[in-house]
Amino acid sequence: MQYYNWILAFHVMSLISWMAVLFYLPRLFVYHTEYASNAGFVEVVKIQEHKIYHYIGVPAMWATILSGGAMIALNPSLFQSGGWLHAKLTAALLLIIYHFTLGRYKKQLAEGTCTKSGKFFRAYNEIPTLLMIFIVIMVIVKPF
Repeated sequence: MQYYNWILAFHVMSLISWMAVLFYLPRLFVYHTEYASNAGFVEVVKIQEHKIYHYIGVPAMWATILSGGAMIALNPSLFQSGGWLHAKLTAALLLIIYHFTLGRYKKQLAEGTCTKSGKFFRAYNEIPTLLMIFIVIMVIVKPF
């Protein structure tokens, strides 16, 4: 337990990095789809999409998952403190699924096979915000 607060700090830092990717990558997808006729611009956006997903997003996601798992392993009694942790973990699983859907869209956009519009990606970009709000309420307020 002496390292718990350090792990918690690392968890929060990695979560912030991961959320930055989940918020920004769909915005790049909007630019990618709306400026598809500008080949030079799209090539730059493809590089940005690749780097942000693979070099920041994937490591930040795994750091968040592993540090969260470490906190639960160090303090399994968290599962006894009501249903808030179960609800938070469910929302975290949805964030993980969302992350992988972004990877799928990134690949489709790179290959030129994505049929989604900029409007779709604008709306899709709201999902991590809603999940983040729910997760913060579960962790801070613990309503269950």
